[in-house]
Amino acid sequence: MKTKINKSLLEQGYELPLMEEFYTIQGEGFHSGKPAYFIRVGGCDVGCHWCDVKESWDASLHPTTAVDLIVKNALKFPGKAVVITGGEPSMYNLEYITLQLKLQGIQTFIETSGAYNLTGEWDWVCLSPKKTSTPLAINYEKASELKIIVHNKNDFEWAEKNAQYVNSDCKLFLQPEWSKAKEMMPLIVDYVMAHPKWNVSLQTHKYMNIP
Repeated sequence: MKTKINKSLLEQGYELPLMEEFYTIQGEGFHSGKPAYFIRVGGCDVGCHWCDVKESWDASLHPTTAVDLIVKNALKFPGKAVVITGGEPSMYNLEYITLQLKLQGIQTFIETSGAYNLTGEWDWVCLSPKKTSTPLAINYEKASELKIIVHNKNDFEWAEKNAQYVNSDCKLFLQPEWSKAKEMMPLIVDYVMAHPKWNVSLQTHKYMNIP
């Protein structure tokens, strides 16, 4: 069922189309294994064919929710980090939500394709570029972590292309696409061993059977 969206509150960042929110253990990349509160917003036009949350693509399927309520919910848990993901969270004005979280002493993390201008104040930016909609140049500069999803052999070339644009402190990760993990993992292992600037990222939450 589609929901009515208040465009004014959405544009000001006071509401977001909330798909789900939950407290869990981070499963991927640099912060894997750490507790965090996840906020998944609806809306994405990047359209990765292997996306495992396609139900997030249509923002109108997810009710716009007051950011103050989202922050209040996050504060119920002992973890002091919030990960905003999607969908594609950079589609939205994230200034207000990051301000409110940081006022409460919460670290702000984001997972984004970088296809849109990134707003808000972030402690960690996980940039995961997609071939269907490449990142804006300015978002490469903001990346704390570059995470490339490896679906086929050509993605190693794609990874190196993107690695040219990030800052020197950015952490580099190669992560097998889940449905191709058995096939691609040996190639990733060999590649990382031969190119040690890269690290392996796994979707450990799927192995642990948690969100």
